[in-house]
Amino acid sequence: MSHLVLELRQGETMIVNGTPIRFRTKSRIELTAHARFLFGKQIMPPDQADSPARRIYFALQTAYIGTDTERPCGMAAARTFIAAFQRATTSALAREILDRALAAAEADDCYTALKLVRRIIRHEDAVLGQQRPAPTPPRPATVSPDRHP
Repeated sequence: MSHLVLELRQGETMIVNGTPIRFRTKSRIELTAHARFLFGKQIMPPDQADSPARRIYFALQTAYIGTDTERPCGMAAARTFIAAFQRATTSALAREILDRALAAAEADDCYTALKLVRRIIRHEDAVLGQQRPAPTPPRPATVSPDRHP
């Protein structure tokens, strides 16, 4: 059986299967079954989805950790935002990364899709000359050898 052990700081938020959880104390938790989760700086609040790449991230985030009703809407929005970004960009690499992100999301691997879209956010920020933090990948966690988040 694979397990994922995460250490979370006091005050940090984690969303598991669509439910936000805020940790009052530093905690170490072990997930022993498949769960859709993001935590800490991986979570993008709605008010930060204010650029084309960030809207893609937020839509994929919704498709990943939203409720059963929100997830299909998140996927539909992600498809729309990705298509619009691909039409607007001159970067063949950005289009290819977005193709990979959409394919991952369609295969129910939204975690990978979110990691790919973080690259697009950094690209967009560089092109626009902005210096804003993209949602970050997770801090190192203890992961059993056969399970990768």
